[in-house]
Order: sequence, then C-alpha cells, then structure tokens
Amino acid sequence: MDAEELLKKRFRELARKCYQQNQYTFTGFLSLADLSCFYETEREISYVPYTIWGGSDFCERVMIRFGSGEELGYEEAFPIVCIEVKPLAAKFADELTHRDFLGALMNLGIERSTLGDILIADNIGYLFCIESMADFIIENLAKVKHTSVICGRAKEAPPFTDKDKKEMKIQIPSERIDGVLAKVYRLSRSEAIELFRQKRVFVNGRLCENNSQILKSGDTVSARGCGKFEYSGQMSISKKGKMNASVLCYGK
Repeated sequence: MDAEELLKKRFRELARKCYQQNQYTFTGFLSLADLSCFYETEREISYVPYTIWGGSDFCERVMIRFGSGEELGYEEAFPIVCIEVKPLAAKFADELTHRDFLGALMNLGIERSTLGDILIADNIGYLFCIESMADFIIENLAKVKHTSVICGRAKEAPPFTDKDKKEMKIQIPSERIDGVLAKVYRLSRSEAIELFRQKRVFVNGRLCENNSQILKSGDTVSARGCGKFEYSGQMSISKKGKMNASVLCYGK
C-alpha cells in the first residue's frame, strides 16, 4: 500500500472513530498534497462533519478535526499552540528565513506532521505546533542559524491580517489559471504549465491538474515553490480587449 492509500486509510479510521466513539479526532498537520488526498475521500466519509484549521488564516499546513458540537454535544478546540521564537539580541541577529527556523526544528528530531506553518514578522518566528510538542520545543530550541533565541507561548495569534496580503494588478487575456500564474510569478507559459505536470498547483486546497481551469473571484491558489495568492477577479477590460484583474499575494 503506497503512502497516499495509507493516508486515506487513516482519514477513514479517524472518521469512523469519531462516529463510533462520539468523540473528536484530529489528524496531524497536513501538507497541501495531503489535504488534496483528503478531499478525494470526502464523499466517502461525509457522514462525519469536519473542520480544517492551521492556527491562522495565513496557514497553509492545516489539521482536520472530525466531529462538531452539534453532533457530539460538546466543544473541543484544536490542539494547536503558537510559539514565539525571538532572537535574544535583535541587534546582532542573523536575518532569519523560514528555512532557518525549519532546519533548527528538524535538527531536534521533530516529526514534520507535528509542525504547522512558520510565519515571520520583524525577524521573529511564529511557529504553530501540536500541543504535545510545545514544551519540548520551548525547552530545547535555543539557536536558529547562528542566532541564539528564546521561545515562549505566544500570548496572541501572530500579527498578520488581510493588510499583509499585497494587491497586484495584472493584465491577462483570460481567467485561465495557467495565464494568471504566469503573470503573477513572471513565468513563461511553458514554465507555468510545468507546475501542473509536477502536481504543484492547488486551488482552494485541492490539487489542480487542469491548466485551463477558469478562476473565480475568491479562489485561493497555491503553487509550491512559488507562493500563494487569492484571485480577486476581473476589474475592467482594456482598449485592446485584455482583462485587467487583481490578485492578493500572501506575504509569507
């Protein structure tokens, strides 16, 4: 049984356990590919309600919670903790990247499924993780790259809002997804199409292999290795008959 089938089996087991034992069940953190795999089983396990959350609207890695208060008669929050990772001496700190934070965590021997997104603001990392790993990370993560850091549970969610999405205006011949991707990430049409061949494009969390799919206003597009944006839709038509459109790029 390949990894994808094992993952689908796990989704079925969690849904069944929720239904039979009348309790919430949770996945670990899922990648975009994992989430797309879940959507392939969605109809099969539709007898159980579910919620998807990663700790913030900006998070790409998410957990699935099977069950609802309406069905189970009680509420249970996602076991997600946000940890603030801050340089001890900001003046002498390296400029830290997502890769730096992730590398430091992997060096602690942590499984990727226990870690959500890592968002960065003002050289401070905000790490989402499973509750059971929070204390271990806080006690053991002492250095990122060459920078000594101090960790603690964030008192509130990271300071990211819709204002952190940057608007980009583009001119496109149509709302085909390959053309929009090419414009947003300054790719040739063949480079954009290659993203689909490599199964790196997701629309609203679902794998998209149809490069001619028409985008609708509000669609969220993630292209692994490129970034993530929300398509705002057509604004007007130019004198030459092209569409003037707008996208909101996520600032991660």
